[in-house]
Formats: sequence, structure tokens, C-alpha cells
Amino acid sequence: MWRVLAARGFGGLTLRAVAAELGATTGLVTHYFPSKRALVRHALEVLDRRSAGRPRPAEEQAGTVSGLVRLRAVLLDLLPLDGPARAGNRIWVGSWDVALADPELAAEHAARYRRTRERLAGYAAEAQRRGELPAGPDAGEVAAAAQSFALGLVVQALLAPEEFPAERQIALVDACLARLAAG
Repeated sequence: MWRVLAARGFGGLTLRAVAAELGATTGLVTHYFPSKRALVRHALEVLDRRSAGRPRPAEEQAGTVSGLVRLRAVLLDLLPLDGPARAGNRIWVGSWDVALADPELAAEHAARYRRTRERLAGYAAEAQRRGELPAGPDAGEVAAAAQSFALGLVVQALLAPEEFPAERQIALVDACLARLAAG
């Protein structure tokens, strides 16, 4: 499935293409995935699990970082900073068109983004309590702005990777966070 997605995108993700890639019959694939929609849903769930299961910095795993440092770590984790993250982001961005045409998939995408915003809001609130961010703005609004910035940066980095290498992406996140911290 991943090779088909990488080569053909969601438009080319068909039961027949997956069967051909596996050297299997379409009937075998439809035993597990009765429709293209089921195949797409599975691909997104697997990508979501892979993203959640990616190794994190030791400090984050141990819970020794907090506030603004953690907010930064989550934002950087969203970006296409290396090959695997770039491939995953290409799949996510490619899935937007599919999700916009399917209300149920759109709702699932919206729920994923909402969970990320809630996580970011918790870190923003913690940063506010620690004095790392101004106390005035609502932490949920800070999270929404930060997530929107990161998602826009994802698109820019995917479309113009030579203009947005990893170092520039990181610098842009740091500048965004510095502006938020300055109020």
C-alpha cells in the first residue's frame, strides 16, 4: 500500500494497484478491504499510528521538558524535516482532497487535528503558567495559530523543498515561537 501511495498518490491507490504490488489477486485484497474507502481509512490509521509511535527526544519521553520547549517539539514533529517525515507529510497532504470529498473521512481528519490542537493548548497553557508565554491570549487560540503556522509550513516545504530545508523550517518555528513569547 505504501509503495502505491508513494508512486501514485491517493488517486492511484486502488484495490487493483495494491493487489498488483503485492502480487496477489484483487479478491484477496477485497477480503481485507472491501472498498477503496476502507483502504484509504486503513492507510490514514497506519500513518497516524506511525506518527504517534515515532521516537521522541529522551527528555520528552521522560517528561523532563515542559512548556514552550514541549510546544516547540510538537511543532517540529509535524514538519517534513527528514525523509520519513517528508513521506508521511506527502501522504497526509495528499489525503486532504480525499477527505474533503468524504464527510466521514473529513470528520476523522478534523478530530486528528483537534487532538493535536488540544495537546498544543495544554503545552501553551503550561508555558503561560511558567511565564514563557504571555498570560493574555487564550491557550487554545495560541495552539490554533501555532498549528496553522506549522501546517502552512508543511505545504511550503513539500512544494519547495530547496527553499525550505530542515534548517530553515526549524528557524521559522523558532521565530514564530519567539514572536508568541514576545506577545
